[in-house]
Amino acid sequence: MSESCLLDPGPGTRAKAPLDLPCRYEPDLFFAESPDDIRLAKMLCEHCPVQAACLTGALRRGEPWGVWGGALFDRGMIIPDKRPRGRPRKAAAAPRSRRASVTAC
Repeated sequence: MSESCLLDPGPGTRAKAPLDLPCRYEPDLFFAESPDDIRLAKMLCEHCPVQAACLTGALRRGEPWGVWGGALFDRGMIIPDKRPRGRPRKAAAAPRSRRASVTAC
């Protein structure tokens, strides 16, 4: 995340002092592939003092991917969760009864 992305005060305003933001220390976490890392990044955003401004800025800029303001962006859209790579596991099928059900004719 760039220095100005979260704290851009806009034209004609004074810049604020740098804040202690989690995205400044682990920026790769906010662009991770792992669903567990994505959940951690979203959790770190929960108590961030600039969460609302970060999300608003990401929507305004049309960010293509990553966690911004506690929301996960993928292809410019907010999605609830990220699925792991690869095919999903097959669900264990319930065992079928070998007896056929008998119906009256």
